[in-house]
Amino acid sequence: MNGRVGSSDDFEKIDVRVGRVIEVRPFPQGRHSTHVLIIDFGPELGTLKSLAKLAPNYDGPEVVGRQVFAVVNFPPRQIGNQRSQVLTLGVPDQNGNVVLLRPDQDVPEGGRLY
Repeated sequence: MNGRVGSSDDFEKIDVRVGRVIEVRPFPQGRHSTHVLIIDFGPELGTLKSLAKLAPNYDGPEVVGRQVFAVVNFPPRQIGNQRSQVLTLGVPDQNGNVVLLRPDQDVPEGGRLY
């Protein structure tokens, strides 16, 4: 991305929250998404589903219980027979595979990034 955001108001339009992964299921039908994550965002947002490319860095079960960051105000996206409600955030490692973004200590579920 080589563009610049116009103002801090633009950044504030994106609602990034922390949630705890409570369930992970393989999603072999996904071309880019390899797993279905069920994430608890606390009482305000509840549990929401995300499809994410975890392989090859994650098998799935080790992600259960971890906190992750996700964009919660993008429109849902249909991927095969699944509907992804949030966009789980990650960055590429040296091989271009996803490494999930997460806080370095536990924080309350639903906390907003700012």
